[in-house]
Amino acid sequence: MGSHQQEPWLLENGNPKVLTREMRHGRTAHSKSSNSLRKKSDRTLVSKVPCATLRNVLLNLQEVILGTKLSILIPAIPAAIVAEYCGFGRPWVFMLSLIGLTPLAERVSFITEQVAFFTGPTVGGLLNATCGNATELIIAIFALSSNKIAVVKFSLLGSILSNLLLVLGTSLLCGGIANVGVEQKYDRRQGDVNSLMLLLALLCYLLPMLFKYSAASAALTVDPSLHLSRASSIVMLIAYAVYIIFQLWTHRRLFEAEDEDEDDNNGSDEQAVIGLWSGIAWLIGMTVFIALLSEYVVDTIEDASDSWGLSVSFLSIILLPIVGNAAEHAGAIIFAFKNKLDISLGVALGSATQIAMFVVPLCVIVAWIMGIKMDLNFNLLETGSVALAIIVTSFTLQDGTSHYMKGLILLLCYIVIGACFFVQRTPFMLSGIGIIFSFPEMKNGVASKPKIKFNGLVIVSF
Repeated sequence: MGSHQQEPWLLENGNPKVLTREMRHGRTAHSKSSNSLRKKSDRTLVSKVPCATLRNVLLNLQEVILGTKLSILIPAIPAAIVAEYCGFGRPWVFMLSLIGLTPLAERVSFITEQVAFFTGPTVGGLLNATCGNATELIIAIFALSSNKIAVVKFSLLGSILSNLLLVLGTSLLCGGIANVGVEQKYDRRQGDVNSLMLLLALLCYLLPMLFKYSAASAALTVDPSLHLSRASSIVMLIAYAVYIIFQLWTHRRLFEAEDEDEDDNNGSDEQAVIGLWSGIAWLIGMTVFIALLSEYVVDTIEDASDSWGLSVSFLSIILLPIVGNAAEHAGAIIFAFKNKLDISLGVALGSATQIAMFVVPLCVIVAWIMGIKMDLNFNLLETGSVALAIIVTSFTLQDGTSHYMKGLILLLCYIVIGACFFVQRTPFMLSGIGIIFSFPEMKNGVASKPKIKFNGLVIVSF
């Protein structure tokens, strides 16, 4: 790109905007992972357009739309919109929306990095750290607006499980196989910090559930459990804010050690390819499309569940995180193949920490503002699954070395948990007070009667 004349909107004091050493400090493992899926565009043809305004528009379109290896999935975005407005099958809308969210999530990461060229390392680092899981947050907010609290909880817990077991497990497995004759090492200090954060999150999830089950009547503990959840959410957000300071400023070397030397040795300075205001406009536009597709996903998930014969819990915990974070996951695996486990661990553990310590408590606070009673009680099975995932991951990363067997164990754990939610038919729970409506199930070709239970006791059988 350096052989072509720079556009005025990419210059500062007559020089191209480049990624300096200080700006690299603001780059998270998430942004580095997404960067592995990008490709350089040939700007020769577009640069010959005589009209400057049209040339700038075409250059922006080329960089944003075609500057990713996932550009083949972008047609799913208009396809989902057409399917919704033309009355196609709701499961088709759900599937196309999920596919369309994959390139959008990667493009948001790209655009935030472009904006960081002009805002400096501090604001750029905050943008990269907070926008990493924007898709999950937007989906959760739309689910809250539809009062689908179960979908919010399932999808966020699924993201934690996916990052800790699927992404990390696949990365360690692929990295171990590709580098079977090489001892793979990583800085365990980064893993220790993230493990502590995840254990704090687990404590905040466990206490409302234990508080509920320790009381004589679950119905009498709804409000105290809700108040405890809201207080815990505030504590978690404060802890996450301190974690951002720890990651980006006071102990940033722990989170960037591996690839900075390689960048310096290569001597390749990355340059801005879109301007500041163009980046902000694209960021707003991408957010609008993510919001639109997220609304489609939330509205059609139950129809997809009925059509495919899969429970809403399985779709939310397993399918949503896998498809929605496919770009980030692929990047982590690519770095593991290159024996850069610090970046792979940063992607998996960093995303899990951000979901657990930022997105989940933020959803509780947003629900509080909206007048919705969302707490941190994720029920016994879901909380137990997350607890086991955190414990297994912490034990796996304690010695600072890796091999394919560790990755295989994490993957097998994820498969077992996924199978558990596959066979489970999650009942509809009313307000989290122990009232359960049990839907009819087929046994030996005969449908069982629906029942209403309170605290495990059948009180009505239809």
